[in-house]
Amino acid sequence: MITLRGQIDRLRKSGYGAFFRPGDAAQAGITYHQIQQLVAVGEVERLSRGLYRLTSVEPTENYSLAAACARIPRAVVCLLSALRVHDIGTQVTRDVWIAIPHGTKAPRESGFRLRLVRFSGAALKYGVVPISFEGVAARITNPTRTVLDCFRYERLVGREAAREALRDALRQRLVTVDGLYRATEVLPSRRLRAVLDATAG
Repeated sequence: MITLRGQIDRLRKSGYGAFFRPGDAAQAGITYHQIQQLVAVGEVERLSRGLYRLTSVEPTENYSLAAACARIPRAVVCLLSALRVHDIGTQVTRDVWIAIPHGTKAPRESGFRLRLVRFSGAALKYGVVPISFEGVAARITNPTRTVLDCFRYERLVGREAAREALRDALRQRLVTVDGLYRATEVLPSRRLRAVLDATAG
C-alpha cells in the first residue's frame, strides 16, 4: 500500500505542477479517496470544485494564473493578465483574464475572479504560445497578439490601456509596427490600424 509520502511524491512527479484535478491524480495512480486523505492531513488544499493544490509548493505572483489554467486546461491567458506577464504597461488587475473556445462552458465555481472572453477560429491559435505557471502547462497570447487584442477588446480594457500597451511594447521592442500590421491581416482591428496609420503619418 502506498504511503501518504509516496502519494505526494507521485503527485510531484506527475508533471502537473502545484495544481491538479482528480483526473490528473488518477493518472498518477492516486484515487479520489486518497486525495481526501491528503486534504485531511494538510498536504493538499481544495481550492474549488475539482481543483486541488499541493500545500508544500510556495505560491508565486502567478498563483491565480496557475490555478485558472489548471482548472480550465484549454484556456488562453490574454489581455490584462497577458500584459502583466509580458511586463507591458502599468495596468494592475486582480482578475484573471482568460479566453476560452466558443461553446465551452465557463466553470461554475473557480475560486478566483475570472474575466472571460471567447475565441474561435484563427483567434485560438494565432499568436498563442506555450508557457508554464508554477509548473502548470498553459498558453498565453504573445506580445504582438496581446497588444492587438487590447484594441480588439478595447471596450473591455479601455482605450487608454490599449494605447499605453502599444506605446510601451514598441518602446521595449517587444513588438514592431510591421508585425502589428501583419497581425491585423489575420485578426482585423480597425482601431489598431487607425492608430498605426496615424503614427506612421
